[in-house]
Amino acid sequence: MADKQSKNGDSGAAVAVDDPAKVRNVVLVGPSGSGKTTLAEALLAASGTVTRAGSVVEGTTVCDHDPAAVRQQRSVGLSVAPVLHQGHKINLIDTPGYADFVGELRAGLRAADAALFVVCAAEGVDAATVAVWEECAAVGMPRAVVVSRLDHHRADPGGEIAACQEAFGAGVLPLYLPARDGLVGLITRRYFDYSQGFPPEIGEPDEAELARMTEARNELIEGVIAESEDESLMDRYLAGEEIAEDTLIADLETAVARGSFHPVIPVCATTGVGLAEVLDGIVRAFPSPLEHVPPEVTSPTGEPHAGLRADPDGPLAAEVVRTAVDSYVGRVSLVRVFSGTLRPERPVHVSGHGLAERGHEDHDADERVAHLYSPLGANLREVPYCVAGDLCALTKVGSAETGDTVSSPEDPLIMKPWAMPEPLLPVAVIAKTRSDEDTLARNLARLVAGDPTLRLDRNAETNQLVLWCMGEAHADVVLSRLRAGGADVDTEPVRISLRSTFAGSARGHGRHVKQSGGHGQFAVCDIEVQPLPRGSGFEFVDKVVGGSVPHQFIPSVEKGVRAQAQRGIVDGHPLIDIRVTLVDGKAHSVDSSDAAFQTAGALALKEAAAAAKIALLEPLEEVAVRLPDEHLGTVLGDLSSRRGRVLGTESGEGGRTVIRAEVPAVELLRYAIDLRSLTSGTATFTRKHARFEPMPEGAVAVH
Repeated sequence: MADKQSKNGDSGAAVAVDDPAKVRNVVLVGPSGSGKTTLAEALLAASGTVTRAGSVVEGTTVCDHDPAAVRQQRSVGLSVAPVLHQGHKINLIDTPGYADFVGELRAGLRAADAALFVVCAAEGVDAATVAVWEECAAVGMPRAVVVSRLDHHRADPGGEIAACQEAFGAGVLPLYLPARDGLVGLITRRYFDYSQGFPPEIGEPDEAELARMTEARNELIEGVIAESEDESLMDRYLAGEEIAEDTLIADLETAVARGSFHPVIPVCATTGVGLAEVLDGIVRAFPSPLEHVPPEVTSPTGEPHAGLRADPDGPLAAEVVRTAVDSYVGRVSLVRVFSGTLRPERPVHVSGHGLAERGHEDHDADERVAHLYSPLGANLREVPYCVAGDLCALTKVGSAETGDTVSSPEDPLIMKPWAMPEPLLPVAVIAKTRSDEDTLARNLARLVAGDPTLRLDRNAETNQLVLWCMGEAHADVVLSRLRAGGADVDTEPVRISLRSTFAGSARGHGRHVKQSGGHGQFAVCDIEVQPLPRGSGFEFVDKVVGGSVPHQFIPSVEKGVRAQAQRGIVDGHPLIDIRVTLVDGKAHSVDSSDAAFQTAGALALKEAAAAAKIALLEPLEEVAVRLPDEHLGTVLGDLSSRRGRVLGTESGEGGRTVIRAEVPAVELLRYAIDLRSLTSGTATFTRKHARFEPMPEGAVAVH
């Protein structure tokens, strides 16, 4: 991996790859501030794709082109930056490191075949990065580690490598170690001198440096041999035989591609140290799309389909991994082609199924792809085709949403959607003026189509438009994009949908009699109302005797009572958990009607409510919090302060504890933010509606 350095003179022009074996799709993963975008920028400059590396601080990087990213000086969305190295196209997929944008990270993992974890030499490894590592391990995704920012004043490469080994577990070993103005390869024992910039000069290290690295080299060789398929290597090594470098490197590359060995490479993007080693490692050790098993596919009707592979001549199967809206070209769909070849001026079938609960209704449409582009950040460079394994961008495909499958109209396919986290922070938005309402609706439709972690809820009970976001930073970006699209919006406190019920039994008399000439209206009914246990809903019982209310009008009374219960008695909160019994009434042979008895039933319920105490009910949520044990006491105390009732704790996966509790919904409005603060971002939670319970005196349904 270390010896095949090459001077790249690749231009920034887009190149269409013919062979999937010449493609590498690599997602950059790591916490915010670890240097992922800066590393991508340095690799772009080193490969000749751009003439000069941009700056995150100055807002001039290729990947952070979103105005929100420039303003916040951190990535807020997925971006693709292809580089050419040794005849291979490397699609660098830069992803945000902040927890609010985990949806963009998940999309990047879907589009990639391998992951490059970037950790700062001065910051350690956070729990969120460990969680992503474990997620990649669960699916066998090959991984390597870059220890970045070697020029940081607190940089401790050795300590950071040790922290990576502790956090990520077995198979994580350094392949190079810093030395003077470059790196020393532990297998090759060669010195890569970056004192004159990129690419490095290759020479011999000092004897003192070799002696200092002997222990690390022995550990690396033993780790590589342990992964070798040649079982005799370990015996030969322990017997004192010098194993050939070519054999060690070949076994190392095989183990990395298999996902069982994870090399660590120190890198400094500003000085160029390690850039050549990263590029060589990606090309030589990371797998091509030919070695990646595509996602499961079915027909739009759910019928199983034969498995796909990265064959340019196979059936077309591509997936929209990200959707953005450009102010000039409109909707831009970033697509990973898993099978077949995507060509311009050809019809395609766009299918989206399985995301209805996120506001993405199932849809199928035939569209024509006018042009194909190779994205370089926000820049779109036209290409003549896109083969299996490569990434490209489509424009003006109006029905395409993130997660959709693009296939042939003759053989339409559906790919199983990838797992997305549930948005748990509600934000109520309101248009400042009536003229902004249409613009707001259009912009929201675009944002929801492109962001599966954003859910739109039009609450008819509270008359609010609620956006469910991943956190404050996510909400800030969403609001910024709405305003940038021309919608002047404000936020308002989120109101909780309440219910009401009878606190005791009551009787009601409904009389609706009108006579003003001609056909009149006549209906009288008497009801009894009793409260029911929580969760019982609404019951209607007919106990009329003697035909005082004709049989054909009894359903009319029920319809009127139910309609009034739905409208509510107190502030429009629907009535639930009651039994209404029709006990008596009167009718007129001419003037009685369905409408009259509906009205009488509603009046009877109102009178009964006036005679009884009405209790307000608030929604109770069933919450499951997954967290490390060290935060258990803090979170339990916080749940108690939110009027929560802890149901129990249990051991979860990964050595974590799961707390199960019931908490009023009004106490969870900002819980996504507060829990992250309490646990330093190491805890997650889920919620679902449990039931309604009486609301305490003085409590309010808005925060």
